[in-house]
Amino acid sequence: MELVRLATPFARLAEVARLAQSQRLVYSCTDANTVICAASLRSDLAGPLGVWLDLSEDYSAQVAARDVATLSWIVELSDVVVAAATQAEQRAQVVRALLTDDEVNFVNDVATLSGAYNRPAPPRPINVWSWDGAVLRCGDEVLSRVATATLDAGQLTTFA
Repeated sequence: MELVRLATPFARLAEVARLAQSQRLVYSCTDANTVICAASLRSDLAGPLGVWLDLSEDYSAQVAARDVATLSWIVELSDVVVAAATQAEQRAQVVRALLTDDEVNFVNDVATLSGAYNRPAPPRPINVWSWDGAVLRCGDEVLSRVATATLDAGQLTTFA
C-alpha cells in the first residue's frame, strides 16, 4: 500500500483535487487551516481525500476528532494522519475512539474521556494513522517514507 502526502500553501489548493484523482492522497495546508481548506474542495473532488493534522497542546486530539467527524460529512474522507511531536499514537487512539456514535470512556497518556460523545459519527470508516516522525501506523500496517519531491504544487512525500 502507498500513501502520498501533499503539503502545499492555500494558493495551490486547486492542485489537491487534481492529485487526489490519481493517488491515495493526504493533504496538509502549510499556511491555513487544513480542515477548512479540505472542506472547500467539496465540489472539486471526484473521490476520497485524506488530511494530515499536526496536533499540539493548542490543537488537541479531541478537537481534531470533532473536525474529522464534521469534515467526513462534507467530503469523502478516507484517511487522517495524526502527527504530533510527542505521543502521536496515543493522540491517534483518542481520535479513533471519538469517531463513533457510542459513549466514549477511554484513558491513555494524553486524555481521559468519561461519558464523551462526538456525534454524528462519520458516514464511512476512516483510517486513522499516527506519524511519529519516523513511520506511519494504522493498526498493524506500518509505512515508511520512501520518496520526497518538490513540485509546483508543493512538497510531495510518498510512504510505502
